[in-house]
Amino acid sequence: MRFQLLGPLALADGPDVVVLQPSKPVILLAALLLHANSTVSAEYLQRAVWGEDQPATARAALQTCVLRLRRLFTKHGVTGTSIEAVPGGYRITAGPPTLDLLGFRDQVRRATALAGDPEAELYTLKDALSLWQGSLLANVRSDVLHRDEVPRLSEERLRAVERVCDLLLGLGRCGEALVDLWTATRVYPGHERFHEQLIEALYRTGRQSQALAEYRRVKGFLLDELGVDPSPSLRQLELSILRGEDLGAGGGSGAGGIREAEGTRGAAGVRGAAGAVGALEPAPATLDPGSTPQGVQGVVVPLPASAPVVGPVPAVPHFTGREAEAAAMAARLTAPPPPDAGGQRPLTVLVSGAPGIGKSALAQHVAHLVRDSFPAGRLLVRMTRADSHPRTADEVAAEVAAALGSGRAGERALLVLDDVFDADQVRPLLTSPDLAVVVTSRMGLGGLIATHGGWVHRLTAFTEAESYALLLAALGTERVEAEPRAARHLASLCGHFPAALRILTARLLTRPGLRLGDAVEWLGDDPLARLTLTDSPDHSVSGLFDRALGRLDPRLSEAFLRIGSGPPELLGGTGSTGGPEGTVRKGSHPPVPEDVLEQLADAGLLEDGPPGPYRIHDLLRAHLRRTVRIRNRRTEKV
Repeated sequence: MRFQLLGPLALADGPDVVVLQPSKPVILLAALLLHANSTVSAEYLQRAVWGEDQPATARAALQTCVLRLRRLFTKHGVTGTSIEAVPGGYRITAGPPTLDLLGFRDQVRRATALAGDPEAELYTLKDALSLWQGSLLANVRSDVLHRDEVPRLSEERLRAVERVCDLLLGLGRCGEALVDLWTATRVYPGHERFHEQLIEALYRTGRQSQALAEYRRVKGFLLDELGVDPSPSLRQLELSILRGEDLGAGGGSGAGGIREAEGTRGAAGVRGAAGAVGALEPAPATLDPGSTPQGVQGVVVPLPASAPVVGPVPAVPHFTGREAEAAAMAARLTAPPPPDAGGQRPLTVLVSGAPGIGKSALAQHVAHLVRDSFPAGRLLVRMTRADSHPRTADEVAAEVAAALGSGRAGERALLVLDDVFDADQVRPLLTSPDLAVVVTSRMGLGGLIATHGGWVHRLTAFTEAESYALLLAALGTERVEAEPRAARHLASLCGHFPAALRILTARLLTRPGLRLGDAVEWLGDDPLARLTLTDSPDHSVSGLFDRALGRLDPRLSEAFLRIGSGPPELLGGTGSTGGPEGTVRKGSHPPVPEDVLEQLADAGLLEDGPPGPYRIHDLLRAHLRRTVRIRNRRTEKV
């Protein structure tokens, strides 16, 4: 059993995760875990649970909370961890394997010891940051803990993110650093060090005017909001850019060139931001500075050209649903080899389905569930370039070999091969008995399974219960359960499609005063137009579908547009147009060849029926019809 404190307080047992409901025993548990292995005074625990205005019976009530917490441990099978009554208070024991906060700190200490090896330090820090699962203690309703503990923990995380960006700049991977820094500077606008790193990364990737514009923006913020001038290091950076100086890896902040000394790292960033860290804790739908650039679960956005091919598997905030699939995948990845297999394990688990259905999120979530079974590491391998073209197998194999080079011989590693185009991309990577592989792909990849074996999980839209659980996790229990019928109607308007639901919740989080009932009418007017993030156009359902169509052969894309904008009987294949088999009635649509339908189904764009052998998701059909209407209007104008 593992306690998860770096996000909503939860209990995890393999693939099973229980997010605890807000209560006074949960506050007590959080306070003890925050000071694990130390005696926590009864007075402090009482303040944490009841605040400064405590009831006269607080001490007796605290003992009752301890008893309820022990019963909770028994209910969920918590063993090896207990709450001890000691002189003056209580104590809970834990270690890095049983408490994610201690695991994070242990990984950060290991990274510090690797200071002479930047690549190893970077990998270890990213692995540490992957333990963060969202907004800290979101289900722990204690003003004392949020005031006294959350800012301190947030600062630990910020220092790790800051160091990761320093290392990326020092290694010359400025484009990769930009992914994290765009988000970090917006979530923590008073943290000057992040702005300094962002400006340097922009300049070193050839975007001088954008770097200077960013300097002017942060200068205006500091003057208007905090009444201070930019730090000396920020002003020196602007001057270096104006002079056109070389800020390459040896002269930039990643190597300590602009900073006065390595030991001062972060000093400028803390100035003006202290005390604001807790208040600026990212909201649940905010992109995590240490997370994948995919950001919103289930929504794939174009990667920057410099995005790394191989890196640690990032965490997926607020993962919900797919419990059966996650449990089955975790069991298969951790199962011992069959008795007659000579120690060999099946290599491949394939997760397939439509774009935006949540394949990457599920694979990354499972990779974290099975982390203890893969001591040699877990790597996310991006199989697609920023221009949507596939990476070559040789290119990826070289990157994977380099990343695993420092691994421990004989210990297992897990590869998540994300967004695979075809089986030929994967086969060269299935060469070692020490590797387990999870493949995500829109394609069925039947040829790969035929030649190499493995299991297939083809994802479809959420169930009504899974959609409702996602809304609860993202929007909060109070907002959703105040209008449960409206919440279910919103999920229905999204077609229970994970990408659409995630975009919807992100929009609703930015409009906390909007009633869900009013949102139903607002969304229902034009779901496709409303299911987009206005400040991030790449996060949109229409954009997601357009990119999927762009990856099809043009003839296949045209056939799909015709099917999607035509009558439902087109999905029946040859002979399904209403007349005798093989004939077409006058005035009816010509039949679609069976092989075309099979190719579209294999590409994840057609779902299994009923009715008929195939069907199109309602959102995708609406997008196809709108695309045809727009194209026809353009043709008419010409």
